[in-house]
Amino acid sequence: MPDTPKIALVTGAAKRIGAEIARHLHAAHFNLVIHYHHSATEALALADELNNLRENSAIALKADLNNQDQLTALAQQASSKWQGIHLLVNNASSFYPTPFDKANGDDWDDLIGSNLKAPYFLAQALAAQLTTAAGSIINIADIYADKPLRNHSIYSIAKAGNLMLTKSLAQELAPRVRVNGIAPGAILWPDGNHKKKEDTLSDEDKEKVLCKIPLQQRGQAQDIAKAILFLVNDAPYVTGQILTVDGGRSLTI
Repeated sequence: MPDTPKIALVTGAAKRIGAEIARHLHAAHFNLVIHYHHSATEALALADELNNLRENSAIALKADLNNQDQLTALAQQASSKWQGIHLLVNNASSFYPTPFDKANGDDWDDLIGSNLKAPYFLAQALAAQLTTAAGSIINIADIYADKPLRNHSIYSIAKAGNLMLTKSLAQELAPRVRVNGIAPGAILWPDGNHKKKEDTLSDEDKEKVLCKIPLQQRGQAQDIAKAILFLVNDAPYVTGQILTVDGGRSLTI
């Protein structure tokens, strides 16, 4: 185990997959900057949990990533806490249906902003620190970046852009910074905890999804976290790649 922990910023890390990523990175001897927007209670509880395991190893920072000033402030605060950043995980993401005949400009700004614009400008704001540290960026893409999800046109467009973001930044930030992506399949069911409640799935809908997965099961949040650790710690000659973690679901779309 290294004497000095590396520093990771995980966006949208208060709960669900983001929290699991934070826990796995912490166990791998990273100090954590836990970003949140609305989930203050969960973010602060997670920071306390990690600090109880290792003193002064986690902080929680609030920011609206669709606000450029707050995004820039997040980058500055995150990199100044322990004087550097080794890893940026762009996990924060809005996800909800936008039927084409009902989609509006607010939906576009929110979905494009959280899934594409924010990761781009956060990477830009942290590029110098990541270069100094010879660090990594991991973007959370989606299997629907290649083949669109019905009634989710804006989200699918945003994630397609996220895929190209990964490839472009891998070229722009080489040779010092590696940039890769994870494309999850069915990991956690949508929880409906945002303005679009209709994204929740019935038991029948869940069964239909599972039937289309060759491995016949939903993945776990730890599957994503482990994939990130592989790309960060065990793949030094890999950059600009998207690792699909979906139980084979993308084979059947």
